[in-house]
Amino acid sequence: MANSSRLEVIGAGFCRTGTLSTKTALDKLGYNTHHMVEVGKNPDVQGKPNWDKIFEDYTASVDCPSFWWYKDLMKKYPDAKVLLTVRDPEKWYKSCYDTVYKFSMMTKGLKLEGELEKMNDMIAAIDATVWGPTGCFQGRFEDKEWVIELFKSHIEEVKRVVPANKLLVFEVKEGWEPLCKFLGKPVPDEPFPHVNDTAEMQARMEKYKAMLPK
Repeated sequence: MANSSRLEVIGAGFCRTGTLSTKTALDKLGYNTHHMVEVGKNPDVQGKPNWDKIFEDYTASVDCPSFWWYKDLMKKYPDAKVLLTVRDPEKWYKSCYDTVYKFSMMTKGLKLEGELEKMNDMIAAIDATVWGPTGCFQGRFEDKEWVIELFKSHIEEVKRVVPANKLLVFEVKEGWEPLCKFLGKPVPDEPFPHVNDTAEMQARMEKYKAMLPK
């Protein structure tokens, strides 16, 4: 049976490594890019995910769940290139802790209603695959030293596992040039997108917090 999806770019970088900026950039280059924000549309990513279903309409993927399953995705999509977004480990941990982790803890166990109801499936799926005991951080995200070591070892593993000609280690501050060269795309005549920084994320969290059940 032929694959119903045709993933061309596999994101192997952890969340909060510029993945939403990278998604925006990839979309501008002509890809349709899956990101953690899309998980609510196909929340069944626990256990062995159905990649054909999850990536049915996508040609690239970054963030959750692809960063943790990149080796499986390489086997399923052998022609795909791997994009490893990275950043300083200490800054990464602080950004992650102060934004997506805090939001996850703030909403854990709540049944959201009204405008936030659509987020219930996404929150549950992300907790199962990222923050909770069954997730990549094994329920230990408060253990900063352990988490940073996991972050570093993941980067080294990706560098070791992925053939050099199929891998780009990328920081969003590098802009269009290395990304476009890697993907064989012309450089757009516009600034590289920088979205969803810590301040933006925290402002959005405050808005959501005001809407949570008291």
